[in-house]
Amino acid sequence: MARILITSGPTRQYLDPVRYLTNASSGRMGRALAEAALAEGHEVIIVSGPVDVSYPAAAQVVPVVSTEEMLAACQKLFGRCDGLIGVAAPCDYRPVRVATNKIAKTGEPLELHLIETDDVVATLGAKKQGQWLVGFALETEDHRLRALAKLERKHCDLMVLNGPQAMHSPDNAVEVIASDGEVIGSFVGTKESVAERIFAIITCRLIDKPE
Repeated sequence: MARILITSGPTRQYLDPVRYLTNASSGRMGRALAEAALAEGHEVIIVSGPVDVSYPAAAQVVPVVSTEEMLAACQKLFGRCDGLIGVAAPCDYRPVRVATNKIAKTGEPLELHLIETDDVVATLGAKKQGQWLVGFALETEDHRLRALAKLERKHCDLMVLNGPQAMHSPDNAVEVIASDGEVIGSFVGTKESVAERIFAIITCRLIDKPE
């Protein structure tokens, strides 16, 4: 049995007490992969941003809001896990300064100064000690090239490539890319069926990998 850490859902980066940057990630793919892992008898820990979906009762769920909180939670948990499936869509940018009060309209353009957030999967990948990592890449151009670049930069063992149509959808279309660039799986269907097929590859290549 493996102990698997799954990141899921979006994160929020607040601009002021009521407004924030985020994306349309629903958490459905993270839930589906958690269900697939639990069905095979594994232990699952989910670090999730704000979502409306309900995760399996058998999984341990750690709720977070910001990308910083997601990274901090994962750093505490990753050392006790056998692998990570990074399904979450953390917000890539945060404001340099968060306004203390609600930003009022002035009739003038509002300038936002944003800086990049730390990359959750890349940070964990740089410090892995025998664990395996599976990343997700959502791309709108140069799909495979960008996904492979992310696989290398984030020290992943597999990268799952999908597109923006996956956001907040019950279905998904993915390619699973190995570290040598080979596409070892191409699946279309409900997120539940796609998750089962992705997890079958994870089982074969990473969990039950021959010594």
